[in-house]
Amino acid sequence: MTLTTLQPESIQTDRLHVSYLSAGSAENPPLLLIHGNVSANLFWDDTLRALSEEYWVLAPDLRGYGQTEALPINATRGLRDWSDDLKSFLDALGMNQPVHVLGWSLGAGIAMQLAIDHPAAVRSLVLMSPLSPYGFGGTKDDYGTPCYDNYAGSGGGTANLQFVACLSGKDRSGGEPNSPRNILNQFYFKSPFRVSGEREERYLDAMLSTRIGDAHYPGPFEACEHWPGVAPGAEGINNAMSPKYVNLSPIIHIEPKRPILWIRGADDAIVSDSSWFDFGYLGKLGYVEGWPGEEVYPPQPMVSQMRCVLTQYEEAGGSFEEVVVGDAGHAPHIEQPEFVFAKLRSFLSLIE
Repeated sequence: MTLTTLQPESIQTDRLHVSYLSAGSAENPPLLLIHGNVSANLFWDDTLRALSEEYWVLAPDLRGYGQTEALPINATRGLRDWSDDLKSFLDALGMNQPVHVLGWSLGAGIAMQLAIDHPAAVRSLVLMSPLSPYGFGGTKDDYGTPCYDNYAGSGGGTANLQFVACLSGKDRSGGEPNSPRNILNQFYFKSPFRVSGEREERYLDAMLSTRIGDAHYPGPFEACEHWPGVAPGAEGINNAMSPKYVNLSPIIHIEPKRPILWIRGADDAIVSDSSWFDFGYLGKLGYVEGWPGEEVYPPQPMVSQMRCVLTQYEEAGGSFEEVVVGDAGHAPHIEQPEFVFAKLRSFLSLIE
């Protein structure tokens, strides 16, 4: 099977029109794949191929990405526009059993939200390079305490303007430092890893499918007096990831508690305790003027925050396993596929 043999399918749910890829037999246990920010289901090419013999693999495009209906995103609901969309997608397919859920980056946060709101719909959770349970930016300890009450340094104002312009202009050149091609190869992957030319073009297609504007990526922001001068708005993708609206720590209390596998690249530069996309870390390095210091605005401890929540989940009767993938960045399923797929098969095969 090659990705080119997989034709996009579509289905109308009670919320929106969803485009998706599927592989494997519907007689197999279902596995839902949820992609991350500035991407689409095309990033699951290897995963669809690798797991289709054992599972019915479903990879929808999220609202705001790919070919799914581009309805606006209400950021004040946090990740729930997406998680509710996915529940409606499963319902439209007539899903009558809980599904294994594998989420990547933003998609892992959405997977957690799905489990919080619809725990009976989830059989297991795989969180790969996951968004912190306290969103992206603006918090300073393991428990998600905001650096400022208005969550400055998170939301729509944190996006790199050159990157947004390149996305909007469908730039494939790689000529700008923050072009999608360069971000893919420098931050999605650990350099010097690079996929084949044809595959890279498909991944660029996926990135460039991201809808640009206030209702989608990155969303608006509010100017504020607190460093770094931007606070989240009320709509759009990056605002929906702000800790003003995202708190996934209630997963600690869900019932039934499902097994969780947490996979992350050892050299992830996006979701990290020293993320190159976090104002706290950039300020500490001197790249953003006016940094108020470690006590007020340290780098967000994204990995430590996830470990803290999952440890509490375990203490409350759940279980989790943390796997660190060597020589991998933000996309270990692409960078180290044999290792990751072996781990996935081992984890999923033990779940009835």
